[in-house]
Amino acid sequence: MPAPTQVPNPGPIQSPTQDRAQSTGDGKALAGFLLSGFLLALLGAILPAWGYHRDPPDFIAVGNYFLSFALGIMTGSFLARRIMVRRGVSFLMVFGCSLSCVSLAYLATVSPPLSAWWRAAGLVGLGAGAGLLNMALFSGISRKYHADAADTVNLGGAWYGLGCVTATLLVAGTFYAYSVPKILLFMAVVPAIFAVMYSRETYREVPAGAHPTLRQAFQDFRSLGAVLFALLLFFQFGNELSIAGWLPLLLIRRIGLSPAAALGDLALYWLALMAGRVASAAILPHVRHSRVLFASGAAAIFACVILYFTDNGFGAASGAVLLGAGYASIFPLVSEAIGRRFPYYNPGFFNGIFSFALVGGLLAPATLGYAASLWGVGVVVGIPLTGTCMVMLLILCIWLESRITGR
Repeated sequence: MPAPTQVPNPGPIQSPTQDRAQSTGDGKALAGFLLSGFLLALLGAILPAWGYHRDPPDFIAVGNYFLSFALGIMTGSFLARRIMVRRGVSFLMVFGCSLSCVSLAYLATVSPPLSAWWRAAGLVGLGAGAGLLNMALFSGISRKYHADAADTVNLGGAWYGLGCVTATLLVAGTFYAYSVPKILLFMAVVPAIFAVMYSRETYREVPAGAHPTLRQAFQDFRSLGAVLFALLLFFQFGNELSIAGWLPLLLIRRIGLSPAAALGDLALYWLALMAGRVASAAILPHVRHSRVLFASGAAAIFACVILYFTDNGFGAASGAVLLGAGYASIFPLVSEAIGRRFPYYNPGFFNGIFSFALVGGLLAPATLGYAASLWGVGVVVGIPLTGTCMVMLLILCIWLESRITGR
């Protein structure tokens, strides 16, 4: 006789009003990725406003800025779980937004000519706010993620890209109209608005049963596939944020573009990245993923070559757009593959991978700062070019590993 089928406990029945409230909360949590992208893109956009395109260039200070921001993200990600267990997801969202707001207001008071170390300290706080916020957002979208993972990832990516574009355009549009402290105070209003919005919402923590067991986690970290996925995202975010952090300085110093024009090209890069990810969601079900990945890598390599050799504004804009389009499909494809490979993980696991990738993304532009101080700003294209080649190699390794293991 067949064993009786176990019917999972559906949990407490919610009223339609509760369902609508939860759906609204899910949507606001997804919209929070706009703030996450806004905070991440801010440093690359504000560097010209701080005067780091002028002579003599202090590229070591720029490297320290990115390193400080990465340190803040690591600190925030480490503390987020402990805070959330004690105070809940809603508190963590409000706290992350509030810390980001206070950090931006502080940065407005320590603009040049004050010592760069004051700004580095503020960037540690800003990174910590971003790390706390990311953990809260990934937990806040848990219900929606389990209902439709692909749609949730795509929407979150679109909001994230919109935040990056918003930060860049805000600095570009106010570059000549306002002083740097006023620009940063304007930017501090954005996390303040999100803090007020999240203070009116209630989010539930992901059930303990949704987390992997300790044995599963150790088995996965001992898996070659898991290591390859982590390295792939580490290098890919390094590629994306190296360009995002250094493109304006590169175009100003090598081509002679104005700061506003260089920031406009950075906005084009973010727009191409965001539009490419939206387009990828539409075409990926109909195209072999391996072809898309290799085509994306080839386009990114060609774009790096264009940016290195161009000497005019048209070449700079073309390279920025092609590079953003080339990078667009890699993260959605890798996220989808991780979800298939490790289906028992909740979005908190993706926050861990996302934070690891962000740290990689910020270590790369930090390294560029130290390299540019030795060999000049032209080296900015070198690390993304090398990183793109590493991504292509890791994609090939993941494909070989999956064929050998049958996963």
